[in-house]
Amino acid sequence: MTEGTDPQLYHMLKGAFFIFAVCMLAIKDGAYAQLQTLDSAWHHIRNGSTREWSDFPAEAQMNKYVLDFPSGPHDEETTLVLRQYDVKGTWRVVLNGEHLGILHHDEKDLLRYFRVPPGALKANNQLEISSSDAQADDIKVGEVLFDARPLTKILAEAHVDFEIVDEESNERVPSRITIVNGRGILQEVAPAQAAPLAIRPGHVYTGNGEAILGLPAGTYTFYASRGFEYGVDTITAVLTPGGHLQHKFTLRREVSTSGWVSSDTHIHTFTWSRHGDATVAERVLTIAGEGLELPVMTDHNLHVDAKPFAIDQSVDRYFTPVIGNEVTTSVGHFNIFPASGQVANHRGKDWKTLSQQLGDKTSRAIILNHARDIHLGFRPFDPSLQIASAGTRLDGWDLPANAMEVINSGSQQTDQMQLTHDWFSMLNGGHIITPVGASDSHDVSRFIVGQARTYIRSDDEDPAGIDVTEAVKNFLEGNVMVSFGLLAEIEINDSYGPGELAPASDEVKIAVTVSGPAWAWAEKVSLYANGKKIRETSIVDKKAAGQKWTGVWNLTVPPHDIYLVAIAEGPGRNLAHWPIARPYQPTSPEWNPRVFGLSGAVWVDGDKNEKRDPAANYAQNLWRQSGGNVATLIQSLAAYDESISVQAAALLHKNRMNLKSPDMVKALRRASPETRSAFQTVIRDLDAANK
Repeated sequence: MTEGTDPQLYHMLKGAFFIFAVCMLAIKDGAYAQLQTLDSAWHHIRNGSTREWSDFPAEAQMNKYVLDFPSGPHDEETTLVLRQYDVKGTWRVVLNGEHLGILHHDEKDLLRYFRVPPGALKANNQLEISSSDAQADDIKVGEVLFDARPLTKILAEAHVDFEIVDEESNERVPSRITIVNGRGILQEVAPAQAAPLAIRPGHVYTGNGEAILGLPAGTYTFYASRGFEYGVDTITAVLTPGGHLQHKFTLRREVSTSGWVSSDTHIHTFTWSRHGDATVAERVLTIAGEGLELPVMTDHNLHVDAKPFAIDQSVDRYFTPVIGNEVTTSVGHFNIFPASGQVANHRGKDWKTLSQQLGDKTSRAIILNHARDIHLGFRPFDPSLQIASAGTRLDGWDLPANAMEVINSGSQQTDQMQLTHDWFSMLNGGHIITPVGASDSHDVSRFIVGQARTYIRSDDEDPAGIDVTEAVKNFLEGNVMVSFGLLAEIEINDSYGPGELAPASDEVKIAVTVSGPAWAWAEKVSLYANGKKIRETSIVDKKAAGQKWTGVWNLTVPPHDIYLVAIAEGPGRNLAHWPIARPYQPTSPEWNPRVFGLSGAVWVDGDKNEKRDPAANYAQNLWRQSGGNVATLIQSLAAYDESISVQAAALLHKNRMNLKSPDMVKALRRASPETRSAFQTVIRDLDAANK
């Protein structure tokens, strides 16, 4: 497939070739002759009335799939094979009134196999796929095959014997193997040996760097990977019936993260959270396979220690697990770590009550999860509750958290930068809050654990012996970087990094480095001051492995404090080994995914008082100095950046002043363009809150 090709169009154009190839193989080989094509078409089904995504037709072909087909009786187990795509909900697969199973909960393009019990087939048969979920779901299904063999025999037709080693040490390492057939569709496989493996359609995690797998004969591409910091090794092979392929994959570390610990602060298991599909034994294999060093277990309202399971699966030397807890309430979800003692009461109905339950914000991480998502009818950053541009609550509630997710790879936003802008606003509003990248993964492969992750400044020499106390301290101080396919490191005057305060000077030197593996492309890097973009540079060597860009910006420091954040961005490519999930609660049928990385915030002491002063502090001081005179306040804002004007507008609203009043409009006519823009932004937020 060439760059820019629509993957769905690509698959559809190859559909005719697929049926032709099956027929030719049936003629050439007796094993393939047992395959029968029941339906060569590819169907769009919708269980709701609203189109979910723009790449689906406006009108669904049907609301359920029904296929009638003839067959002779079979006294042994047989198999139905079908292709599915973009399955979010529960779709039941029924043959002649008998439940065969459900489509796999996974939005990716994959083959699904169903065992057909002996005697289940009749002379005339009906296959039905339908959903009774209330949530709308657009899916594609079809290309149905009947195989007269049992599934165990199909998945043992050929074998592969893989070894995955680290290039530097030449030692086997935990990793993930992704398997797609000749058409790029994820292929189901079966283990052929007793080994620490976690297997789902198209994906295999190995805890010891070895995997012997069975699969049908055919053409396949295999990808070996080990998370963000490593490159990918691939092989394409044709497997014949009875064939056996042996291959050694070599993985090279492409991204240097020395002195930074990789962490996913939002990890679940089916064992305790009771949704998703990853057992705790499988979870520790996925953590090791994705190269995470400080995973935080956050099953709902529970304290779970993954250490014994890591020992049992012989992967305990690769990471230091931390006991956490997703305190799941009716007024938001909050991850806390380290968690110990009594489990926090999750029955609180407001943030003041929850704050007492969640614990001391100075000694443990308390993360506000997916602030733009609705759970139990509550959205923490709902427009009716929050002046988004100012980070100011309209309900008077005080945020009980000291960190917030700016990217949740399992619960994406339609605007992937929305939560980052919310974080900027919270910083401007006076909140000491650390940015977080996390996966929210409940599954082995549907959502990749550690796909979004947080790098915490800490000693990473021994992944099994990370000093959790030191890591938590640095996390709370904001010594972090957030990665979703890229890294953006920032340093001020060769000395000061995220979470630190650089002393005042007339001008500062801002050094930024963008890193990422060769498979994650970078297009541009930007610098933000108090949440506003002030610099942007294109990246030429976007495909470089490791360091993709390094450069220096010089900035004249204003007479007030600012914080600086670097953000690197690139295209979200359709990669078999690193697929990007669609938004969990989309606000548009359009989806244009991106990869990005952002630094933590570095503060610059512009007013030379040796402390961090957010924009809200300056707005409050200017209001006091104006003696309550709105016109005087607005004129004084001209000497400050736009973030302070936003805070001033929010402060006036809090003091029950009408931002649209004639006197306000008159005063704003003489204001700077930045101040007028800031007031209009706050007015738009307030109008949205009143809808």
